[in-house]
This record gives sequence, C-alpha cells and structure tokens, in this order.
Amino acid sequence: MQYLLNLLPSLFEGTALTLQLFSLTLVMSMPLGIIMSIARMSKFGPLNVFMQFYIWVFRGTPLLLQVLFIYFGLGTVGIKFDQMTAAVLAFVLNYAAYLAEVFRSGIQSIDRGQFEAADVLGLSRFQTMKTIILPQMFKRVLPPISNEVINLIKDTALIYAIGMNELLRAAKIASVRDFLFVPFIVAAVFYLVMTAGIQLFFKWLEAKYDYYR
Repeated sequence: MQYLLNLLPSLFEGTALTLQLFSLTLVMSMPLGIIMSIARMSKFGPLNVFMQFYIWVFRGTPLLLQVLFIYFGLGTVGIKFDQMTAAVLAFVLNYAAYLAEVFRSGIQSIDRGQFEAADVLGLSRFQTMKTIILPQMFKRVLPPISNEVINLIKDTALIYAIGMNELLRAAKIASVRDFLFVPFIVAAVFYLVMTAGIQLFFKWLEAKYDYYR
C-alpha cells in the first residue's frame, strides 16, 4: 500500500499532462474537422482536391511519425516547436483529418430535401448548416466520434517519443526503477477510468439528442 501511495504522485502528474493534451486536441480538432468537412465537399475544385490530399496524408501515415516529423523533422529546417506545441499541432492536424471524414459522412447522410427546403425559405448556406444540418449531423455521428475520442486518450501515450512525461512514460520509468510491473497495472486502471468517463459522457449526449429521431 505504501508503495502505491509513493507511486501515485508521478502517475497523477503524467495523467495531468495526458488530459491536457487530450483536452487541447479535442477543443481544436472538432471545429477544425467541421470546417475541413465542409471544404472537402466544396464545389471549388482546388480546395476539394487539397482537402482530399490532406486527409489522405494524415490518415495514411502513423500519428507517431507525424509527431516526430513536426518536432524533429521541422527542427532540421529551422522550424522549432517546444514539446507540447509540437504534440498538440500533430494531434490536432491528425484528428481533424479523421473527424473531417466522420462529419462529412454525417452531413451527406442528411436528406437533400432539407437543403432544398431551407433554400426555399431563403436561408443562407451558413444558416442552413448552423440551424438545420449540423444539429442533425451531430446526433448521427456521435458513435464514431466517441470511438475517435477514446482512441485519442490512448494515443496520447505516443508523446513519450519526444520525451514528454505522460501517464504511460511515468509508469514505465517507475517500473524500470523498481523492477515491478505494478506501475503499468495502475496506469491501466487510470486509462480505464478515463475511457469509462468518456463512454458515460457520450451515452448522456446520445440520450440528450434522442429528440432528433
């Protein structure tokens, strides 16, 4: 028991960093993903092609490689970021690409007649998206978004590669130092608690938006 009490401060510190990266990524990638999804459906050819290319690159390469490229690769050409900035930038760009496809599929699942009805009512494109399409889309894409959010909390472990002391790295340091597997077990419990909280939150959201059925 005493060992666990001594272990917890470092794991809590790692968890705080994990949650910080998680929160920043989520707050920035969600709106960016919506903007990208709309740009992906644009009738303006160059913009559409650029978004297809962007999504292909960020979904087609490992997130770890993207983190290393932004932190180390760009540094070789004089573009330097601190560890947290590099991690947030890589995570936001990566998750925005995934969310853009989720949002695009959600928008395209809305009956075309609703766009036409909004046009007849004289609503602008922005008003149509804001008041009619996006609320319905959000309800439909909650399950895949919850999957992406759960993946995000686990993917934060990748920032160990640039020396950041997130939860899993804190557990690894303690395990190597003490020659015990216990830190990994405790870290697993921490991850399970966080993912359980995410699942409960999305269940609440799904129940809240049931009136769209």
